[in-house]
Parts: sequence; C-alpha cells; structure tokens
Amino acid sequence: MNPSRLSRPLSRLPTPPSRGVASVTSPNKASALPSLDASYYQPTPGYNLSKTPQFLEGSFLLTGPPPAEAKVPDLNRRLVAAHSKSQGPNVSIFYKQDGGVVATSGSSCTLSGPDGDFLDCANNVAGVGHSHPRVVAAGVKELSNVQTNGRFLHPGRERYVSKLLATLPDEIDTLYLVNSGSEANDLALRMAKLYAQIKGCQNPEDVICIDAAYHGHVQSIVDISPYKWRQCTDGNRASYHKPHVHIVSVPDAYRGPYRGPDAGPKYAAEVKEIQSLTGGVGTFIHESVMGCGGQIVMPEKYLQESYAAVRERGGLCIADEVQTGFARNGEHFWQFESYGVVPDIVTMGKPMGNGYPIGGVAVRREVAEAFASSGIEYFNTYGGNSVACAIGEAVLDAIEEDGLQENAKTVGQYLKHRMTSLRDKHGEWIGDVRGEGLFQGIEFVEKGGDDIVPHPALCKFVVDGLKQDRIITSRDGPDGNVLKIKPPLTFTDANVDELVGSIDKWLGLAAAVYHK
Repeated sequence: MNPSRLSRPLSRLPTPPSRGVASVTSPNKASALPSLDASYYQPTPGYNLSKTPQFLEGSFLLTGPPPAEAKVPDLNRRLVAAHSKSQGPNVSIFYKQDGGVVATSGSSCTLSGPDGDFLDCANNVAGVGHSHPRVVAAGVKELSNVQTNGRFLHPGRERYVSKLLATLPDEIDTLYLVNSGSEANDLALRMAKLYAQIKGCQNPEDVICIDAAYHGHVQSIVDISPYKWRQCTDGNRASYHKPHVHIVSVPDAYRGPYRGPDAGPKYAAEVKEIQSLTGGVGTFIHESVMGCGGQIVMPEKYLQESYAAVRERGGLCIADEVQTGFARNGEHFWQFESYGVVPDIVTMGKPMGNGYPIGGVAVRREVAEAFASSGIEYFNTYGGNSVACAIGEAVLDAIEEDGLQENAKTVGQYLKHRMTSLRDKHGEWIGDVRGEGLFQGIEFVEKGGDDIVPHPALCKFVVDGLKQDRIITSRDGPDGNVLKIKPPLTFTDANVDELVGSIDKWLGLAAAVYHK
C-alpha cells in the first residue's frame, strides 16, 4: 500500500442512500431512497475523535447539519428541540444530529417507533430482549402489590438474592442491592478502601485503573474512569487525574505497546511496578471486557498476575461486570470466569433488570464484615425493593428457561465466524475481530507496511450505513474506530446475517470508490 494513503481523508467515499422514514402505518424497511451528500460523512481533519464535544452526541460524529435529503420526521425534530432546551447540553442522544431514534416499543431484538423498526445490536440493557413477557408480567404484578422502604422484609427479595448468588463462585456469598452500575461501583470502592485499611495496605485510598476505562458517572467513579477525562475540552483534563489514581495501559494485545499471545504478563508488569513503587495500592478495578475502551478482552494471565500482585500487599480486586454479566459471555454466566480468576468484589447493573433500575455488589464475606466493622449502617431506600427484585428474578428465570446463555454461546460463535470471514475479505481495513458470546467488536484500521493506523472515519461510515439499513450499532475506543456489537441475548443467526451482510455492503461500497 502507498503510505501516503494512511492520512488520506475519505472524501471519495460513497454515501449510504437514505432509506427515508417509514410511516407509522407502514413501519417495514423501505427500499433505497435518494443519497445523502458525501460531505456528510467526511471527518474533520486533525482532531482526536475522543476529545471533541461531538463525540458526546452518541455513536457517530457529524461535521455539520444533515443535508436536505436526510428528512428528519417532525416528531424527532420536536423531541430533539425539547431535549436541548430542557436538559443539559452534554446529555447525549444517539444519532442526535440525524434526528435521533424515537423508540416507543420493542420486542426481542427490535426497537420500534414512529419512524419504523430497527434491529438493535447495541442495547445490552435489554439483556433478555425488549418487553420480555415474563419480565413485564413480574413487574406489573409486584407493582400492584407493594413498593416500599428497603428496611421491610420481603420473601421475594431473599429468594432473588439466593438465586443470584447461586450464579457466582462459592467464595462470593454476600450481596448488596443498589439502583445502578454507577452506584454499585461507588459502594464497591467504599468497601475496598476500608478492607485494605484493615488489612494494613500502605495506601488503602489508592486505586489502580486501566486507561480508557469507564465505570460510571458519580464523582468517585468519574475519578477512576479515564474514558471520561478524554472527553474534556476545557483545558482542565489534568485536574481530573487525582493523586490517588494510578493508571495502567489498556491491555490491548492487538494494537497496544505489547502484542501477541504473551502480552498479558507484560501488561501485568505495570500493576506490579505500581505496587512496588507505592508499597501497595488498596484497589485494582477492571471491566471484564473494556466496552468504551474498544471491546478489549483481557489477554491471558493478565488478571491472574495482576490480582496476585494487588493481594500480596493487602489490596483487593473488583471485577466490573455491569456490561458483561448475566450470561452475555455464553460460555460462562460472568465474563471474569473465562480468565480463571475469582474477584473479591463483583459489580453488576444494566441487564440485571432488563431496563428497570437495579444494581448489585457481590462480595466475599470477609469484605462485608470489614465494611460493617466501622459501625456505620448501610441503608438504601430503593435498593432491593420488591418490584426490582421481582423483575430481577424474572430476568434470571428467562435466561435459564429460554436457554439464553446457550443462545449467546452458539449465536456468538456464529457471529465470530461471520465477522472473521469478513476480516478475511476486507483485511486491509478490518484489523481485529474480538470478544466473546454476544459482546464483540470490529476494529477498523488502515494498514501500510508495518503500520496499523486506526480508521475512525471508515468506522463512522459503516455505522452510518448500518443506521440507514435500520440497524443500530455504536462505535467507541480511544480512537473511535471500534464497532461495538452487544445485542439482546435473543439475537439469532438470521440477525447475524443481516448485520454482517450490511457491514459487508458498506465496506464494498467504500472499497469500490477508494480503490479507483
């Protein structure tokens, strides 16, 4: 390849033809309609995607207003205008500059609204599928019974807690119920610091986190989420890096500083070095697969060696399973199980309630006892309320009775097979296909000699094209060049074929012009 092409803008890329807006009475997918202007898809030269305000607008970046051909329904326009007027300017909406997606109903892997049906390949909140009848029935029934303060006993809560703990390793036998993943991670940090202090850790307040990690939105968690700092544009990025937070490299075995099958121990050496230099850090927290970091799967031995180094000096290890838990891995119920480790604390949320607010912190009993030793009561008004527990139990029952873990495994294997074949076909641009079960990603790059250069513009082009084909995806990673695929666990082989076929189409259109 000519190296000069590595910095060449995609100004000649074809533009996905707009499918138009399906009417309320006819929501089916339409045939191709007039094309959008090519400038709509051009990246602004020179900026880092992850450092711009536009990055907050959702799954793709636009450099200007939609062209006239991209007709935005009146309802979408009114809702975007109302949102912009009444809610914070940095409260993001998917596809905002394209009019957003109005979702008023859903079923399984389909999101529906006035502008038609979309195949949902991005919504890991609805883990067992949109509007699952068992989940809906459980919530409606319990909501008609009682909703009250968490200090009252309820048999449904104890039944749910027992079922949930049964999915975890025996060593993790105590559960705290909260309302979200952010709240779960905040509570986990509180517990870890006190535990480390009791264990004599030299720096119990200190935390090791991974660069580009995202663990939530409350202040204590933003402090350990470098992904959020990257979005800072006010010149104060350094102020977000607190002295007690130690950052290690993203353990990216494909494009990071250490690559290949032996990368894990080399990345773990950074954790060991921090432990050595500081005398011991109280907490090591990690996502079991880094979602916002670009669907990064932990390399072999990385967690095993990192865990050992942290525990050796009185610290403990938190596995953030907010995105990856609840059978998404397919082979295992929890993603951390695939690495052969048992964390001290596991945090969970998102699919736990299939869209209803509920989160959890599962811990070893000794961690719970250390947390209680301060004498300070822990109480949560809504955490563990009867409706949340009824819905959470229905989610667990749906996973088991509908065979959704096995489905995630078999369909995930088919997805990996189809995407690997796509990489073989478009090897110049698809650098890596990674992930497990129904939590996978495609990294778009531009290869030139020994160089592997991230290709965010092509990734954006594909995401835009998928949306025109009425398929919802998202992109992420520090360079905005990773297509994320995390659909409900009800995803089918036919859904895989539709998704991969559309990706193949847009890559083919790009190649047809790019290689002229």
